[in-house]
Amino acid sequence: MKEQMAEGRVVGIDLGTTNSLVATMEGDTPMVIPGADGSNLVPSVVALDPIPDPVPAGGYRPTVTVGNSARKALIQTPERVIYSVKRLMGRGLEEIQEELKLFPFRLAGDSEAGEVPRIQLGELRFTPPEISAYILRQLKRNAERFFGAPVMQAVITVPAYFNDAQRQATKDAGRMAGLEVLRLVNEPTAAALAYGLDRAKTGTIAIYDLGGGTFDISILKLSDGIFEVQSTNGDTHLGGDDIDNLLLAIALNEIHAEHGIDLRQHPGAVQAVRKAAIEAKIKLSTESAAHFDIELPNGDRYQREISRAGFEMLIDPVLKRTAGPCKQALADAGLTPEQIDEVVLVGGSTRIPAVRQLVDELFHLTARGKRPHTELNPDEVVALGAAVQANILAGSSKSTEEMLLLDVTPLSLGIEALGGTVARIIQRNSTIPASATEHFTTGVDGQTNVAIHVVQGERELAADCRSLARFDLKGIPPMNAGLPRIEVKFLIDADGILRVTAREQRSGKAAQIEVKPTYGLTDEQVESMILDSFDNAEADFAKRLLIEARSEAETILAAVERAPSSPAWNQLTGDEKTAINLASDYLNKVKLSENAAAIREATLILDHATRRFAELMMEAAVSSALRGKTMNAAGEELAETVTAPHAMAPAEFK
Repeated sequence: MKEQMAEGRVVGIDLGTTNSLVATMEGDTPMVIPGADGSNLVPSVVALDPIPDPVPAGGYRPTVTVGNSARKALIQTPERVIYSVKRLMGRGLEEIQEELKLFPFRLAGDSEAGEVPRIQLGELRFTPPEISAYILRQLKRNAERFFGAPVMQAVITVPAYFNDAQRQATKDAGRMAGLEVLRLVNEPTAAALAYGLDRAKTGTIAIYDLGGGTFDISILKLSDGIFEVQSTNGDTHLGGDDIDNLLLAIALNEIHAEHGIDLRQHPGAVQAVRKAAIEAKIKLSTESAAHFDIELPNGDRYQREISRAGFEMLIDPVLKRTAGPCKQALADAGLTPEQIDEVVLVGGSTRIPAVRQLVDELFHLTARGKRPHTELNPDEVVALGAAVQANILAGSSKSTEEMLLLDVTPLSLGIEALGGTVARIIQRNSTIPASATEHFTTGVDGQTNVAIHVVQGERELAADCRSLARFDLKGIPPMNAGLPRIEVKFLIDADGILRVTAREQRSGKAAQIEVKPTYGLTDEQVESMILDSFDNAEADFAKRLLIEARSEAETILAAVERAPSSPAWNQLTGDEKTAINLASDYLNKVKLSENAAAIREATLILDHATRRFAELMMEAAVSSALRGKTMNAAGEELAETVTAPHAMAPAEFK
């Protein structure tokens, strides 16, 4: 049966903060695909193997490991291990500073504000999407081992409250892993899909999802196989990691006070304490007490008992942070707790008894003779739902062919208007795919350019929202303020990715941009990372690697050959031009070899040498594209009377 199902298989993937899973449909039932070790869970941990001593004469290229084998390295070589990278996805340098205080990660020296942060892992540097790609690649291998055939397409789940940048970073990771990401599905919605196969087809359901790094609450309405999200809320910086960090902080402070050792100077020992804290947390879900017993670097032992009552008192502030989003989601859906028919618990942290008690109180379950649903493994339910959505897209089963998923955008999207206010175009909790149009005008007499600033968030001022993109609409015929009429259209696809079109209605000329989040990766960066991301040890990828290496080499060489004719070439220094020419000559020599690694290395050398030139070219290309689509015809009188639209600031004012 596996052979029959393998061709065209679309898998469902839960890319989690703590653990990740891949799932498929066996007949009408979703199932998690185990790894070679028999475990359904792949810890979201990536490590470089230790540097051998002595280093081989031919040099050393580190091997990347993922999952349980990588987790074992946390204590021995913590500086070569990274975990919980999902908390860094799609976030800028200034946004992750607090995270870095809690985890033993350090930024690479070349990380700069406004760019994708790079994490130093041993002697190598990685962006968060690259790390996630290694995890996805391991899940892909697990699925291919199960099917005995390649797997090239996937549905990947994301927290409902992931913003555009975080969603784009997830798609980038999928591409680097060699997967076509057919759909991003909100994790709570995926959980509802998993339960929807064997539950009543009508009712209102709340999905309470407390995972390792994020919290989501979604309210869904089920009707005749249609899963429609009514509202969603949450916190992308709240989860089991925060509970672990509370226990860890207590232990580290007590060890310092009682034994005079600052374990923060001993990364391996810190990870040993973290491991003990996680084990204690898990034990306290079923027992009344847990014990710490850890050998310290000086030979002393740290021993401590923590009761469930003490544990619940410690984590109470963390758990109460989930109450606000739950109440807001209910308000947004226009519902009371009594109108919720079922509550589904998702995420490993929902095993904690105090969490279940809080959920009971929030939704008045006991008073109504109800209990939260925990029939499906909370660690697996999201992956199972992703498999259901994959099956829907593939049209592979009668059990899902009548099902329809209507998701929502978690945050409002809009444009900065004159004065710095936000003109919302798509409201939060709008069902996606979605489109909306708003009309704008100029705010200054004779204004010929406007700056279109796309923002995401619920604050009234653009400065308090997340900036997604900026572009200028140029060539507006000079008129009095308020006369030009500019139509701005927002279109959100099924993945929650935004495209913006600005159009001057009378001339019909338009400018369009696919919003690339501030901390997403450019297409060039992603393609380069794809080329350098395959595992050299996989023989079945060897031919593909060689073809892609040569193709990339030809592409970049062709671009370099045209470089002197570009005005951007004259902006380079003599040293920069010499470096490009030397790297180009070297790549020309090796591109016809059978050594994919050598071609890839030479390509990366040339890529590095041309990086500034590429940036200059991109700036010129964008400016040219916008100039080609702007309004340059003289304005005509408005044909009809319209309500005064929002004014937009001149580009030069921004």
